[in-house]
Amino acid sequence: MNIHAIQTGTVAVKTRQREGVGTGRRRFVNMLVDREWTAPLPIYAWVIEHPEGTIVVDTGETSRAPEPGYFPRWHPYYRFGLREWVQPSEEIGPRLEGLALSPADVRTVVMTHLHTDHAGGLHHFPNSEIVISRTEWDHASGLRGRMRGYLNDSFPDWLRPRLVEFAAEPFESFPSSLALTSAGDVRLVPTPGHTPGQMSVVVEDDNGMRIFLAGDASYTEGLMLRGAVDGVSPDDAAAKGTLERIRRLAERSPTVYLPSHDPDSGARLLERRTVGAFADARGAIAA
Repeated sequence: MNIHAIQTGTVAVKTRQREGVGTGRRRFVNMLVDREWTAPLPIYAWVIEHPEGTIVVDTGETSRAPEPGYFPRWHPYYRFGLREWVQPSEEIGPRLEGLALSPADVRTVVMTHLHTDHAGGLHHFPNSEIVISRTEWDHASGLRGRMRGYLNDSFPDWLRPRLVEFAAEPFESFPSSLALTSAGDVRLVPTPGHTPGQMSVVVEDDNGMRIFLAGDASYTEGLMLRGAVDGVSPDDAAAKGTLERIRRLAERSPTVYLPSHDPDSGARLLERRTVGAFADARGAIAA
């Protein structure tokens, strides 16, 4: 089983989006008025070449994003909080060709959540099963979804996703989960915080190491270890609980943690570099 990082352009956000300041609604306002921007960050999607069929996790951004008028100017986040750079050759369809694959080869697409920089490439996969958490789909739908910043009017007309709910099937530190493969080596876990319905994908590779495809559970590994909530998470308690569950998972077994916008994620995947220092049989993280 091979896992690949695919970069679909870059994004810059406010520094207070990467690490929020304040609590609740005040944290979002503090982010919007922040004058400091991050350096351009990668927009990663992931490809799992699995014996049961190729799986893509997130679809990255569309090259239409930098075009004038693509983002709604009435929404404060798109006016003040986001900058993106994506070339047509950087969309996920062309990027797959660099792996000798095409969208037609993809059995399943898992959406960690439906923000534009994760869902912008959905149009490449009309023949794949699209998997989204029911909570995320409900949160992103309709006028309320657009008010929350989801570009649901840009979703493909053919989109009829498989909506999943999590039963009480514990997985390590997570009280619920859902196996995506018959072998059980690719598993979905709920990771609410950045959005209420975000989920992440845990892959057990052929060597028994866990690859945690985190979406936007945090913006970097270091922020996860510190339990730092980002600037757009609507629920502090949910975000902190998610980060604590990820840390506990990494304490129990070697885990490669891969957020979608961490500049170091691609290298960590290639090197199979685990969280912290997995130093003893109990998996204690060295600070």
